[in-house]
Amino acid sequence: MAPSRSTKFFYGFGSVSYGVVDTGFSYFLLFFYSAVVGLPAHMTGLALMAALFFDALSDPIVGHVSDNLHSKWGRRHPFMYAAIVPIAISFFLLWHPPAALWNPAPGSNESWLLFGYLVMMAAIVRTCVTFFEVPSSALVAEFTQDYDQRTVLLSYRYFFGWVGGLTMSILAYIVFLTPTPEQPQGQLNAAGYTPYAITSAIVIAAAILISSLGTHKEIPKFRQPPPKRQFKLSKTLGEIRETLANRSFIALFLAAIIGAIAGGIATTLFLYLMTYFWGLADQQIGVILFSGIVSAVIALTIAPRLARGRNKKRVAIALSIFSACYLPLLVLLRLLGLFVENDSPWFFPILWLHYMTEITVLISIGILVSSMVADVVEDSELRTGRRTEGIFFAARSFAAKMTNGLGVFAGGMIVAAAALPSVASGEPPSEASVQTLAMIYIPALTFTYLCSTAMLLLYRIDRVGHARNLAELAAIAEREQTGV
Repeated sequence: MAPSRSTKFFYGFGSVSYGVVDTGFSYFLLFFYSAVVGLPAHMTGLALMAALFFDALSDPIVGHVSDNLHSKWGRRHPFMYAAIVPIAISFFLLWHPPAALWNPAPGSNESWLLFGYLVMMAAIVRTCVTFFEVPSSALVAEFTQDYDQRTVLLSYRYFFGWVGGLTMSILAYIVFLTPTPEQPQGQLNAAGYTPYAITSAIVIAAAILISSLGTHKEIPKFRQPPPKRQFKLSKTLGEIRETLANRSFIALFLAAIIGAIAGGIATTLFLYLMTYFWGLADQQIGVILFSGIVSAVIALTIAPRLARGRNKKRVAIALSIFSACYLPLLVLLRLLGLFVENDSPWFFPILWLHYMTEITVLISIGILVSSMVADVVEDSELRTGRRTEGIFFAARSFAAKMTNGLGVFAGGMIVAAAALPSVASGEPPSEASVQTLAMIYIPALTFTYLCSTAMLLLYRIDRVGHARNLAELAAIAEREQTGV
């Protein structure tokens, strides 16, 4: 039986919280700390990568505990409710480093204190995200075992994630980060980040609460946790290691990590490219971001249709190859002098359409890969005898956060290599620096996306294999019930 429309809505709506956090980290955080606060770009990127250490600990722990939790609210919802207040507070504080640490001298004690503050707050925000995102996203494997319905459910999650995140980004450009006489570029207006942070924190908390309450009625239908047993660290770690050793999952995990690095480079450099390379005004950047909302609507429709009756792996690979070639295309054409000039009436419409198509493809790939992760659950259950949705989606969550870790770090290194100055220096970027940024961006993006695509070739669960896994699990369950 397919999940109801309300179930799809509430399950998907929770991803608004992740979307707001993710776009904040990906689009604004490196720019905010390096160009506004004055922390060097390479230190900002390093801080965000260092915070991944805490994800490496928290994600599998939350995933494992949520797989085995015994409570009257089921395995997942206690974590989801617990995340609401801490994530809102920590996200607000992330954008408010102590005033005494702003614009530190390079190599000074203040710069390292600011670095430490960013590491601490980024780690806290990510841990709070883990408490909601991992248990919540794992619910897809409990709502349905249908090969196609999982893609439909996850299309709702990606839709709300992108719409929520991009809507907040658009509001940031149009409402919060507005130009002033002292600062004609709105994204450099430090005062605008306070209302942005407050509004984002409220939206994040509201999305988690609405999603948790909306899916609460489904708790009696979910799988019961395994019997309680004495905790042994060595045995627990062994089971986690055995679970994550699934070949198909390893393929998806590696593809997701490399893809996240590519995505982190693209999103981190987005603001730099739009501002310096393409020379867009604040309102134009907001309109470009709005195309992402259109993309989410399109992907919500086409991703399930592309996969219907086909193997998700083949569709995902085809889209990934296309994206690797398509994403840096306009930047390459401009460098070669083959793209229209900014004063052409075709310039902005082409740029808008390109970005819309780009995001549509990326969202569709994300939907398909996440659906493929859900299909690993039964494959692993058949091999290990344990159902561990939480661990798989914890690893998937960790891989996705690589966008804000390794990806942002790579983006920070590219910004540093291009020698783009911070706003604290009062110097505009030179044309040579902007050209260098674009010339590094193209091969870095293409290479990482192609490597990610290569990893998908190792995935081996197709439509027939998934049906076979379900049939074998059903036969095992029947034998256990009958004692035969």
